[in-house]
Amino acid sequence: MSERPHTPTLDRVASPADLKALSDTDLKRLADELRAETISAVSVTGGHLGAGLGVVELTVALHAVFDAPRDKIVWDVGHQCYPHKILTGRRDRIRTLRMKGGLSGFTKRSESPYDAFGAGHSSTSISAAVGFSMARELGGDTGDAIAVIGDGALTGGMAFEALNHAGHLGKRVFVVLNDNEMSIAQPVGALSTYLTRLYTEGPFQDLKSAAKGAVSLLPEPLQEGARRAKEMLKGMTIGGTLFEELGFSYVGPVDGHDMEQLLPLLRTLKSRATGPVLIHAVTKKGKGYAPAEARADKGHATAKFDVVTGAQVKAPSNAPSYTKVFAESLIRAAEVDEKIVAVTAAMPDGTGLNLFAERFPRRCFDVGIAEQHGVTFSAGLAAGGMKPFCAIYSTFLQRGYDQIVHDVAIQRLPVRFAIDRAGLVGADGATHAGAFDIGFMSSLPGMVVMAAADEAELVHMVATAAAYDEGPIAFRFPRGEGMGVEMPERGVPLEIGKGRIVAEGARVAILSYGTRLAEVLKARENLAQRGLTPTIADARFCKPLDQDLILRLVAEHEAIICVEEGAVGGFGSHVAQFLSDAGVFDHGFKFRSMVLPDTFIDHASPEDMYASAGMNAPQIEAKVLEVLGVSVAKRA
Repeated sequence: MSERPHTPTLDRVASPADLKALSDTDLKRLADELRAETISAVSVTGGHLGAGLGVVELTVALHAVFDAPRDKIVWDVGHQCYPHKILTGRRDRIRTLRMKGGLSGFTKRSESPYDAFGAGHSSTSISAAVGFSMARELGGDTGDAIAVIGDGALTGGMAFEALNHAGHLGKRVFVVLNDNEMSIAQPVGALSTYLTRLYTEGPFQDLKSAAKGAVSLLPEPLQEGARRAKEMLKGMTIGGTLFEELGFSYVGPVDGHDMEQLLPLLRTLKSRATGPVLIHAVTKKGKGYAPAEARADKGHATAKFDVVTGAQVKAPSNAPSYTKVFAESLIRAAEVDEKIVAVTAAMPDGTGLNLFAERFPRRCFDVGIAEQHGVTFSAGLAAGGMKPFCAIYSTFLQRGYDQIVHDVAIQRLPVRFAIDRAGLVGADGATHAGAFDIGFMSSLPGMVVMAAADEAELVHMVATAAAYDEGPIAFRFPRGEGMGVEMPERGVPLEIGKGRIVAEGARVAILSYGTRLAEVLKARENLAQRGLTPTIADARFCKPLDQDLILRLVAEHEAIICVEEGAVGGFGSHVAQFLSDAGVFDHGFKFRSMVLPDTFIDHASPEDMYASAGMNAPQIEAKVLEVLGVSVAKRA
């Protein structure tokens, strides 16, 4: 008689409630299948792989023990949430990750009740979990709160603020420290060293191994007492911990991939914990997939890839990325100016500063996931006579805004802000969109604000920032590849506050700020077929405005249309304010501003996102026709 085929355990799971009926052996099998499913899905979609592989067992154990969605599992950042999504009723859509109309690459409250708290930035989970726990204490309809936070996220000061507050409150809340010895880049600083020491000291390792073996040999009634004795001995061996000083009961380190450790531990804590508990789980990023484990970043982010080989599938391009152009330009500038230094907040590869660090290791600083510190650290470098380039994604620079105001702008310190990922970024969606930096930087007195129209302009803007020492200066550029334009051999500093005419025309002028210039020129080509040839200008600077250029455009045209890759309150708003103060509108002059809409745009390709925003060539063409009152354009 043939053996009945085995039904995969994962096929028996429609929601976390189904895990309650599984044996511990089944749960171990489920973890293996969940890891394979995650690898298979990300090979099709691309996305964040390594972090999710590192928490597969944790994900299974948490959902098996706790009762989501009433119990709130809060995933820090959300990079690691793909296995969680598979277990929470979204397996059938997991191959739509990060695609238009598909699943978000992060946790998202509107997507599922199991996504207790949305995340795309780091170090927020403990604060949210403490909030959930106090909502419960105040009568809210919620159960336990569990924050899962990576060791890299603990370099963000907000995490410690939350730990301190949770310890002060003394209420039951669980924090799982997912300690994989790295965040996106290698971890930074004394905290990483401290965590490493906790689980690598010889006496503790010997004790843990001996205790684990001995406990398994004892009769069941005596095992719990032995475990408590093990904890007591551990405390004697290592002494108090940082987390205990903050008011937490510290448990660990435990093997985050060992279900025989995780399941009994979580069950015991769920039944007995009364105050804040920190569970220190040691994991391996990229666990179980050799190509990820072999990569320096443990497969943090990946394009679509071949499951067997791990080889990524990337479309060929003849144009360099903006990030690489920035990095190479900065290296050239630093070769002739030893005062140039570079600062990044845990994103050396993402900002291209890994290349700078290879060339100038003593002049490149990774401060960890600590944008606030990174900005003020840069201010200190500037006050000390150096020329710091603070390279931070637009979305992350928001986290250091108070420091930009108080520590840089008010003191007029010449910090150079290289703002990467400006505009809409595609698959990472709203949490990573660089929509607001034009407005929040240009509102500051004394701040010079530039935007590169293409990669050649970026080279010149790096040179401009390096030469400028009268105060802070910022330049923004998008994610992805450049336009393929001819590149200058070396950057030439631009005249501060001066734009350029790209194409002369008549009737209407389009004043572009940033890389929408390419779409503006496409719109002009289409309009030329209809007998309209707008003048095209590249503003280059949002602050200071090129007032002479703007007044010339006013004098020679019926209307001006501003186009920018940012929210209302940015470049177009500054132009409108200037024109209003100049009394231009008193004479019926027409002005329009094309900005990102007043909504958060969901993940899709950048092209689709800009289409949704109404900022591609067809929409620009339509805006020209509308402002000129042309309902049906006449073709030449």
